[in-house]
Amino acid sequence: MIKTFSSFAAAALMAGMLAAPAQAQGTAERVERSMERGLKRATSGQPARINKAMTQSQARRACQNEMRGSGESRSAIRTKMRFCINEKMQGN
Repeated sequence: MIKTFSSFAAAALMAGMLAAPAQAQGTAERVERSMERGLKRATSGQPARINKAMTQSQARRACQNEMRGSGESRSAIRTKMRFCINEKMQGN
């Protein structure tokens, strides 16, 4: 009886020791995910402003005003608009 009890106690002790690193590993994973989320928040959003650079919507409006009244085909205007927007977003 005592032998059975001590073997159960030893088994419980071993199971507890095996579970402890798993819990620590789970905690480490949660901390790592939390740090990743924090870094993602810090790096997301608008980049630092470049001198005279515009947002996409500002650049599109400015380019539309420039292209207004041109007698070119739609495909030519689209090509020029794409180039114009990229240039204005880069600050050129």
